[in-house]
Amino acid sequence: MIHTEELPPEGDSVKARIRTGRPLALLLPLLLALGACESDPVDTGELAFAQVGQIQVQVQSAVAGGVGGLEETFSWRSEGPWVLAERISYDGQIGGETVRRPVLNPGELAPEYASLIQQLNATPGLRLFSEESPQQLNPECGALRSRVTVTLRDEVRGEEARWIRCADGTFFSTTPGSAGPDAGASRVVTAVQLSRFFTLGSDAISSYVGSLPFRTLAIGEDSPARPPGSRVFRSDDTQPPAGWLEFWGTHAGSSEQAPEVDWQRDMVVLAAVGRRLEAGDSVQVGRILPIDEGTRIEVVNRVPGDFCSPAAREGYPFHLVVAPRAEAPIQFADPIVERVPCGR
Repeated sequence: MIHTEELPPEGDSVKARIRTGRPLALLLPLLLALGACESDPVDTGELAFAQVGQIQVQVQSAVAGGVGGLEETFSWRSEGPWVLAERISYDGQIGGETVRRPVLNPGELAPEYASLIQQLNATPGLRLFSEESPQQLNPECGALRSRVTVTLRDEVRGEEARWIRCADGTFFSTTPGSAGPDAGASRVVTAVQLSRFFTLGSDAISSYVGSLPFRTLAIGEDSPARPPGSRVFRSDDTQPPAGWLEFWGTHAGSSEQAPEVDWQRDMVVLAAVGRRLEAGDSVQVGRILPIDEGTRIEVVNRVPGDFCSPAAREGYPFHLVVAPRAEAPIQFADPIVERVPCGR
């Protein structure tokens, strides 16, 4: 259930935006304020910590008031390549995952990585290796606040350093002003912001922004029920809605008992795009979005790229998820077609 996205340049490249200073301008007032009350930078005559290695950022945040969760893990290596994985969950079970990677040559991103690491090691107000931001702190963030972890791994020294703090928001929206519980927490969250600005830019958003949480019941390339399209199973009481038991019996076989669903609280969404004639087609729920009048559900249809040679095979790809019972009317947007490079 992994949706992979190559991040294309938008207008001028991310690299150009960084070099012109536009994304970092948003942080300038904070950096000046932090730097004004700190001594000169430490000696950087030797390699900065993690200059050869990687930075990893993980943000675990609540969705829909804590009934679901979003986990975002960003890793950036000193050679230049980075990857961002986002996982949405409900009742502690994963519902969907997206993965983003850059389209720029990794070598072009290596200088930007080196610049970030130098700032986190030496710049007043930013450096993580400071009495202001002890590594030993491991706070309880509560159900509604986000848990932010920044890890630097140094391959030359064979060591790693880690900071854990609390904040509001996701990898894309958390701000130093919301960080706690200590004053040094703002440095940890600023490291998250800088990692995002240096790679995705200041305008990037989460793949699941605005979505209700969901968890996967089943996913595959061929449902024996042969669904012609997407549909929602939603009850007005505690009993299974019309069509659900019949669908499940055809899909999974009459001998397999239907999964338990709290129909008073939840609903089941079936994402499907009908008959497909090539192997490699897949479908997944993208987002379940409350709107002004009802709910809109986005479905992603991943198909082999233009230069792939998939085998001929009939199938009915599907994704079944459980989500909180959403407001009617519920509509499906036109499927988002994504072409996947061969071998992924």
